[in-house]
Amino acid sequence: MPFRSSWTDMILCVRGPQSLLAEQRICRPSSCVGVPGFAVDQVMHPLNPPACPGQAPNTPEVPPRTIEPQRSPPPAQRDPEEDLICIAKTFCYLRESGWYWGPITATEAKQRLQKMEEGVFLVRDSTHPSYLFTLSVRTNRGPTNVRIEYSDSLFRLDSNWLSKPRILSFPDIVSLVQYYVSSCSSDSSKDPANQSPPAQTSLKEPAAVHLKLLRPLHRSGESPSLQHLCRMQINRSMASGSDLTELPLPRRMVEYLQRYPFKL
Repeated sequence: MPFRSSWTDMILCVRGPQSLLAEQRICRPSSCVGVPGFAVDQVMHPLNPPACPGQAPNTPEVPPRTIEPQRSPPPAQRDPEEDLICIAKTFCYLRESGWYWGPITATEAKQRLQKMEEGVFLVRDSTHPSYLFTLSVRTNRGPTNVRIEYSDSLFRLDSNWLSKPRILSFPDIVSLVQYYVSSCSSDSSKDPANQSPPAQTSLKEPAAVHLKLLRPLHRSGESPSLQHLCRMQINRSMASGSDLTELPLPRRMVEYLQRYPFKL
């Protein structure tokens, strides 16, 4: 007996590797191509046949909802105007000091300090693009240069990353220099007999460079004016934390003192 088949048998058989069972044939639609009720797309897409009666339709899978991680708010941005005010104030103090040499090179600073005694220093503009100022000082081994860092309206001496947590910061460079000058002056005024002897260094290791700040080097051809000397003397006689406006002085003199409230 010849084998008879239809297009619907062929289409239903390609859905899986197993043959079509008798009870499965009951759910098969009896319509065929070209007969009303049989859609063409059912032939073209045999993997999605119409559901049999009593069989739950295939519901599309809903992808799981992804929960986005909460992002922390960005850090508050610093106002650039604060940096401008701080740097401009530092420039005004340095110009009043008389020992700010401006844009001289390291070679010129070395020539100025070469014949000076140990502890003489000056402040100049830094030639490094990441720094604003440099402290040039005559040490026990000759002139040397120390860069001055600036960050968040504070200045401090440049150092390695291990020593940075112990380096003090100051609101301006004159306050920074004045602190180290007072510290070095108090150390040098101690009795040498009570000081511990210097540690002996190995021949293979270079001797340590002792950084002492004792006296500023004023610009060449410029000496402090009598008014500036009087101002520093008044500042030295003032107690720490005292207000200049309480002095019995004319307003113009008080303003002149406030332009440079330092002892150096």
